[in-house]
Amino acid sequence: MEKLADSLSGKLETLRPLSKECSIYRVPEPKRCLHPSHYTPQMVSIGPFHHGKEELKAMEEHKRRYLKCFLQRTKVRMARFLAFIKDREVELRNCYAEIIHNLQSDEFVTMVLVDAVFLIEFFLRNYKDNLITDDDRFFRKPELYYVIRYDFYLLENQLPLFILGDLFNLANTATYDDLYKNVSIVSITCFFLRADILAVLPIDKNLLEIHFSEAKHFLDLLILCLQQSQSRPQIVLKDLNIPGVKELHQGGIKFKSGSSECLLDIKFNNGILEIPSLTVYRRTERLFRNLLDFESMHGYTRYFNDYIIMMCNLISSPKDAELLIENEIIGLGYTETLPAIFRSLDEECIMDKSNFQYSGIVTNLQSYRKLPWHKWNTTLKQNYFNTSWASISVIAAVILLLLTVIQTVCSLIERIA
Repeated sequence: MEKLADSLSGKLETLRPLSKECSIYRVPEPKRCLHPSHYTPQMVSIGPFHHGKEELKAMEEHKRRYLKCFLQRTKVRMARFLAFIKDREVELRNCYAEIIHNLQSDEFVTMVLVDAVFLIEFFLRNYKDNLITDDDRFFRKPELYYVIRYDFYLLENQLPLFILGDLFNLANTATYDDLYKNVSIVSITCFFLRADILAVLPIDKNLLEIHFSEAKHFLDLLILCLQQSQSRPQIVLKDLNIPGVKELHQGGIKFKSGSSECLLDIKFNNGILEIPSLTVYRRTERLFRNLLDFESMHGYTRYFNDYIIMMCNLISSPKDAELLIENEIIGLGYTETLPAIFRSLDEECIMDKSNFQYSGIVTNLQSYRKLPWHKWNTTLKQNYFNTSWASISVIAAVILLLLTVIQTVCSLIERIA
């Protein structure tokens, strides 16, 4: 036993300390098994977790072509870039939540250079189309462009943003012309994100630049932008039953497309529930799932988690989705699968009734729809004043009833007289 204890003690002594700076995580295997395609890059690996996979090797040549073009515009030698990354290797490795055993130092440094420059060059060509070469397989072949960018927002497929900025600035110290004049990693990256992600994830586009310097990677940047407007007073949610849109509609509540640019900024005032508009695309569920997991694993306040719970309850049936489409809150996209998408995402969410971000809204909604007058008023409008002809018919019937009453009263008066 002493010998065994010494062996185990030796292993304990060789344990490397884990960094508190990690921000790029592996998805737990149980989650991966449920939705493997939502966490696995389809075309390009970025960073160490999926590096070297056989199905992604075809992209390595395209990465190297981008690296070649990037180096041709700067007087900085490749050895200088590699040395620059080597000096930051420990910091880079500490960004990952697990130790990268499969890549030795030289392999790791090379991987970072190739992947980082690929992203920089991709954003540069998107920003300055005169940099696009005739043999570019992404910008000359739009179908590849539309697929590859899906991989940029996967939790396991990230590089720290700081290395992109450092390498771009290093290249810009000695270029052959003014190609990079008035251009920064912030400007080219945010230019791409505004065009690519805002249709799927409505956020204030100005927040991208504001939060860029503090963001660890692309997913972190998006989460930081979503958190910006969330400062609601919290109350304990006593009734966990969040009514669906149809049920709320029958209770007299109206719906309006929210004026806020932030997807999470749901409001309820004077009987009107404002929900920021959302169009669901093929990649929406994939993006939302990775955002959810990052928010949870990184220890952020669960703003996005609570949004998914709220929307799942509001859109619990196709009828709920139809009402939101009629009110121009949900755009025409993959709307037929909307309830199923939010239900699937909701399965991974955690409901904390003491810290639910929409607890005040839910409580007010529950109180409002219980008031009899609101329900009677809504029933009257929906059943008797739902069209102009129905309104005319009801008014005519009321007038006829009044005339009949008047005639009856007059007859009684004549008889008495």
